[in-house]
Amino acid sequence: MNDSQINCTGGPMLQELQHQVYAVVYSIILAPGLLGNVLALWVFRIYVRETKRAVVFMMNLAVADLLQVLSLPLRIYYYLNNYWPFGHPLCLFSFYLKYVNMYASIYFLVLISVRRCQLTVNPLMYKARPKGDIFMSVFGWLLVCVICIAFPLVREKSEKPGECFSELPTKKIGVATASFLIILAELLGFIIPLVVVVSCSILTISSLKEVTTEGVHDFGEKHRALKTVLSCTLVFLLCFAPYHITMPLDFLVKAGALEDCATRNMIQRCHIITLCLASLNCTLDPIMYYFTSDEFRRRLGKPEMPDNLSRRLSCLTTQEGVQTSK
Repeated sequence: MNDSQINCTGGPMLQELQHQVYAVVYSIILAPGLLGNVLALWVFRIYVRETKRAVVFMMNLAVADLLQVLSLPLRIYYYLNNYWPFGHPLCLFSFYLKYVNMYASIYFLVLISVRRCQLTVNPLMYKARPKGDIFMSVFGWLLVCVICIAFPLVREKSEKPGECFSELPTKKIGVATASFLIILAELLGFIIPLVVVVSCSILTISSLKEVTTEGVHDFGEKHRALKTVLSCTLVFLLCFAPYHITMPLDFLVKAGALEDCATRNMIQRCHIITLCLASLNCTLDPIMYYFTSDEFRRRLGKPEMPDNLSRRLSCLTTQEGVQTSK
């Protein structure tokens, strides 16, 4: 905590409130987030074979959410005990992992929206390319991991032992550097994804007005695609938009650029809420899979054997029948 934060009379009370809220929220989302994303990966990996419907991207989104959930126990421990005993390197890594998971989730929400919109607007022009989806997924993970290195780099070790996460002091950097980092995070992590997701929603809604020769089936497929795109948009607006509104303001507070205590406290209180909302996506995404994917809901409600296993068992049964008749 820097000098300006100490001089703010609401600083200690605000930190106590922050720790209490984070501990409660993270504890609430830990179990459903873990169960929902493990279950999603199981369904996508074993039962869902139609990669043309953005399943590869959904699997990567579930991985990003699962990594976020797995990092929560350390955060819960810190916020409950107000002390970090695991060393500064692990603190920075956990701090870094939070941003990697968040921006990876944003990246794959955008890809899911684009894919479903693409299949709806130009279904005949699109051909399933699983290898292309895998390449885009690997590229996205590498891009996010590289860009998010900036977040731990602007923090330094606290002089007070046992402090971590939001209590890590911000390094004194120039105005130009700080402005560049904020603009880059807002542009790549919020503005461009927001434009893409909203555009996909508009295009998908417009496609529902078009009448095709495939009639009811075509309309049903478009309607399912619309549910997926709108769900991605809703998760994005609910979880990530509020955070990216308060993030640059909170950065200015931690950098000591704002001196008024009332303004600082208001921004930090709002940032507590928006960070909790950003963490909720790991529990909302499995709900999105269930209500927008017929395959996910059907096979989760009544598990089926994979097609290849079913064919093998059928062949074995046929062979045994032939041998018995002989």
